[in-house]
Amino acid sequence: MVARIPSLEEKLKGLPTQPGCYLYKDAAGEIIYVGKAINLRNRVRSYFQKSAKHSPKTRKLISRTVDLDYIVVDSELEALILECNLIKEHRPHYNIRLRDDKQYPYLVLTMNEPYPRLLVTRRVKKDGAKYFGPFTNSRAVWDSLRLIYRLFPLVTCRKRWDNSPVQRPCLYHHMGRCPHAPCAGLANSEEYRKMVDDVAMFLDGKQEKLVQQLRAEMEEASEDLQFERAARLRDQIAAVETLIERQKVVSTNAADQDVVAIVNDHGESAVQMFFIRNGKLIGQEHFMLEGLEDEEGVENATGEFLKQYYQDAAYVPTEIILPTHVEETVIIEQWLRQKKGTKVTLTVPERGGKKQLLDMAIGNAKLALEQMRTNTLTEYDRTMGALMELQDALGIDTPLERIEAYDISTIQGSFSVGGMVVFKEGKPAKSEYRRFKIQKPTNTGEPNDFAMMREVLTRRLKEAKSGNPKFSTLPDLMLIDGGKGQLGVAVSVAKELDVELNMIGLAKQFELVYQPGQAQPLALPKNSQALFLLQRIRDEVHRYSVTYHRTLRGKNATLSVLDTIPGIGLTRRRELLKFFGSVERMKNASVDQLAAAPAMNKRLAATIHKMLHGNAA
Repeated sequence: MVARIPSLEEKLKGLPTQPGCYLYKDAAGEIIYVGKAINLRNRVRSYFQKSAKHSPKTRKLISRTVDLDYIVVDSELEALILECNLIKEHRPHYNIRLRDDKQYPYLVLTMNEPYPRLLVTRRVKKDGAKYFGPFTNSRAVWDSLRLIYRLFPLVTCRKRWDNSPVQRPCLYHHMGRCPHAPCAGLANSEEYRKMVDDVAMFLDGKQEKLVQQLRAEMEEASEDLQFERAARLRDQIAAVETLIERQKVVSTNAADQDVVAIVNDHGESAVQMFFIRNGKLIGQEHFMLEGLEDEEGVENATGEFLKQYYQDAAYVPTEIILPTHVEETVIIEQWLRQKKGTKVTLTVPERGGKKQLLDMAIGNAKLALEQMRTNTLTEYDRTMGALMELQDALGIDTPLERIEAYDISTIQGSFSVGGMVVFKEGKPAKSEYRRFKIQKPTNTGEPNDFAMMREVLTRRLKEAKSGNPKFSTLPDLMLIDGGKGQLGVAVSVAKELDVELNMIGLAKQFELVYQPGQAQPLALPKNSQALFLLQRIRDEVHRYSVTYHRTLRGKNATLSVLDTIPGIGLTRRRELLKFFGSVERMKNASVDQLAAAPAMNKRLAATIHKMLHGNAA
């Protein structure tokens, strides 16, 4: 007997009164919202009361909800932690969430190694390492990495780390880039660990404290007549002090603070963060939020951002300055205190220096939001705007959602290949790129691009007609790299296979667009976004086919003469080379000696002997 699945109404009646998280699902079973509650029954039922006055967003959510699940926990704090994890995992449509599904980069000190390194990672693990971040700007991460390696020469390679003299020092050691050289047994573990602690102090924003320690070490080294070490410390101090001079003093109480400013305008939201360490502004980052409606306001966005950002943040300051009070202040402070190990305060300033900092962050958030809009408009012009312009110029009725482009790459008919690239909504869809090795090569010295293009297009369209899922979707526009002749080949192939397609050819010399049945080519304006899009697609298919062509040529350059002998496959070739050691020794061997090799026989040995001595028939 099949168990009956409870309806939504039945689940609402059976909700428990304990704290926990609830998950709303749509008709497709997709999780569209995750929430938490101290009392699951009261909270969830409040959504479905007919008398309740909900916001437009909540009404949309309820109209799409056909099922729900819930998870019971022991406390509101556990519910908050679970909610953060569920939102991160499922990214529900109706939750406010950090934009992009990507992981932001972190810097990590691999403290679980005898000689730690500083690396860039996108995943925070509980592995004993020290993490710093997250950063929204990848360039800033790599710039910081290069600066730190210049100031503190940590090891960078993945060789053995037990400080045993297993090899001579490499070039990096002689260049001064890796003076410790643990792979050569030259490292002083205590001195190296001290340098690792200095790096951690630097990344924590405690540069002034670091300078004090480095200056004391420099004086001690000078007194001990260790002048080279003293000079090295002097240079480190100078570099760190230069960095300190660029940092703005914003607080006189040497506090560790994060300033969080959020602006929301017509459903678009930007978050600006200032990072203050020891009273100095050491950096800033901005993030974008999605899923926020106008009526929800900044309060909801602030609470959701705090939970999602500090869930993986490598460092939690003692004070977080906010633009507005959040409903969950007490429980969020409790959660942050659990993460940090000491008290964390959420502050909403009304005047003074903290308010000035907040206003400055709000101004930066507005600029970030405006920049995001500008970038969005620019991207739209490059993609959807260009597609509409192209559709209008070509006189095509249907939208050009999928464009396929084809190109042939060959050198005197050798290693001839065809490339097919796909653009969806004006952007590359690299998972759908395809490549073709020409099965009917042209005569050497007389390459026939038309014949090769015919073969590629015939194979592609036949695969589509046969139902091959890799080729089943036909393009809204087929772009052929070439002029009237190449386009004519494409038209004839489509006609032979009874396939109707929009096709154009793009001639590189004058960037003219050829269309079937049109006597004169179309010349798009030189500043046309449609022309720029066609050029990007043409250049991409050329790059793709040339890359494949080079790969085949490279493989051929490494082929052994054995690969030209019929009957010699990969296994036999490997066994022969293993048995004789080289092709030259095989050439000096008799037929009987060849036949004595593994996986060989007398007939094949005689063939190999003839081929190696140039006596092949």
